[in-house]
Amino acid sequence: MPADAAPGLDSLTTPIGWTDETGALAGSNTALARWLGVSARRLPGVPLAALEVDGDLLARALRELDAEPARDSLRLRRLALAFPGQDEPRFADVSLSRQAAGWLFEAHPVEEFPGEDPAVALPSALSAALKGLAHELRNPLAGLKGAAQLLARRLGAHGDEDNDSRELLALIEAEVARLADLLDRLLSPTPARPHEALNIHAVLERVLRLAESDAGWAVKLTRDYDPSLPELVGDADRLTQSVWNLVRNAIEAGATQVSLRTRAEHGVRIGDEAHPLALRLEIVDDGRGVPEELAERVFLPLVTGRAEGTGLGLALAQQVAREHRGSLVYRSRPGHTVFTLLLPMPLEETEHAQ
Repeated sequence: MPADAAPGLDSLTTPIGWTDETGALAGSNTALARWLGVSARRLPGVPLAALEVDGDLLARALRELDAEPARDSLRLRRLALAFPGQDEPRFADVSLSRQAAGWLFEAHPVEEFPGEDPAVALPSALSAALKGLAHELRNPLAGLKGAAQLLARRLGAHGDEDNDSRELLALIEAEVARLADLLDRLLSPTPARPHEALNIHAVLERVLRLAESDAGWAVKLTRDYDPSLPELVGDADRLTQSVWNLVRNAIEAGATQVSLRTRAEHGVRIGDEAHPLALRLEIVDDGRGVPEELAERVFLPLVTGRAEGTGLGLALAQQVAREHRGSLVYRSRPGHTVFTLLLPMPLEETEHAQ
C-alpha cells in the first residue's frame, strides 16, 4: 500500500490496514487503531493473523489465498479481533483483497450481540473522532458559503448582469449545501432520508456544470438524453455525487470527450430482482481506460491507478447504485470506457410508460 494513500485512508471511518508480503501489518488508517484501542505506531510489524482472538480463521484464509494466486479477495463473517495482549475482543466482518505486495484488510464492525443498539455499541473514541471531523469540515464549508453570499451581494450592488457569474455562484452555494447535508448524514445515526421523485436529467445537468467548471475547455462534454424517460425515485444529492465521481474519474484518466447517455431498458434483471423498466445511464469517455491489473478490483475502496488518487470515488459510486437497488458495471479498453448505471423505475411509473 503506497504511503501517499494515507490521507484517503484517514478520511474513512472503516477500520483498514495493509500488510507486507509476510502478512505482517505495514500500516493502518486512524480508524483501525482507534477501533482496536491502541496507538497506530504499535500496529506495524504485528502479524495480521495475530489480531484474531481464540481462532485461526484469519491465518487459514491468508494461507488459502497464498495457495490460490488467481483469487484476489475473500470475506470472513463475524471474527473476534483484538490487539495481542488485550482481553476485550471487537467483532467484525472482514474482507481481504490482494495488493501488489501483501493484503488489504477491512474490518466492518458488527454488534457483539444481535439486536444491540449500534449507537450504544459505537466506541466513545470513534464518536469523539467523528465530532472532531464535523467541526473541522463545517468551518471551511461555512467560510465558502459566506464568501459566495458576499460575491452575490457585490454582483447585485453593481447591477452586474453577468449570468455566467451568477450561475457559478449558485452552483457553489448548492454544492456547499449538499456537502454540509452529506456531512450531517454521515455523522448522524438517523436513517437515510426517504427517496423522492426526481428528474435524472436535472441531476446530469448539475454534474455537467461541475465538470465544465473543473475541466474548462480541455474536455468536450456531450449529452445524449432520452427525453421520454419518466421520473426516477431516489436521492438527487447522492446520485449527483455518484455520477460526478464517474465523470471526474474519466477526466482524471485523460479523457478529451465525455458523453452522458440515458435510455429506457425493459425487462431488466438487477442482481436477484427482475424489473419491468429501468434507467440505463452510460458515462462514455475516450481516456486511458481502467488498467488491466486493476480490472477485477476497481470498485474496492483504496484501489486506484493514480499516484495522487485515494481510490474512493468508484467505491462510493457503486455504493450509491446499491442504495437505489441498482448496479454499476463497466467495460474498458484504452480510448473507450463505458460505466453503466442501471436503476429500477418504480412500478407506478412503469405503468405510465407502457
